[in-house]
Amino acid sequence: MKAEDLRAVQVPLKERYKADPEAAMITLQAQGRAGDGVSCKIETGKGLVVAGLHPATGGTGLQACSGDMLLEALVACAGVTLNAVATALGIALREAVVRADGDLDFRGTLGVSKEVPVGFQAIRLHFLLDTDADDEQLATLLRLTERYCVVFQTLAKGPSISASTSRMSG
Repeated sequence: MKAEDLRAVQVPLKERYKADPEAAMITLQAQGRAGDGVSCKIETGKGLVVAGLHPATGGTGLQACSGDMLLEALVACAGVTLNAVATALGIALREAVVRADGDLDFRGTLGVSKEVPVGFQAIRLHFLLDTDADDEQLATLLRLTERYCVVFQTLAKGPSISASTSRMSG
């Protein structure tokens, strides 16, 4: 895709959202259903994914791990954002590899130590790029990718989050 093609698609959306800010507010949803054993079946737009325990918590490793899925979502979003920003800036990427590494101490999630937090303690996102862009262009590319990547910003800023229960009827 060329910069003008991306602009042609995005400019009408930007104009609409400026004129009607409420039109820009969209609620995304994900849904899953408890599965056999200790698993959850997630209905994605591309098929069913069965998530289970990570081997470090007693899983078999045959099911998707939600921690891996979180990193995969970060990589997917960062990769798409990187590509869009590079396109908008006219930076040619011959190849781009996006990698996320996350550090977890499973003593937290297993309740072995109350001092150890549950969840990722650090996440590192790295882009390996084959491009002729200079250092200043790469710095701008990284800065704008971080700024506009939804998953990166969500993880970095920590949105408000809540949980609730309700009973199924019937």
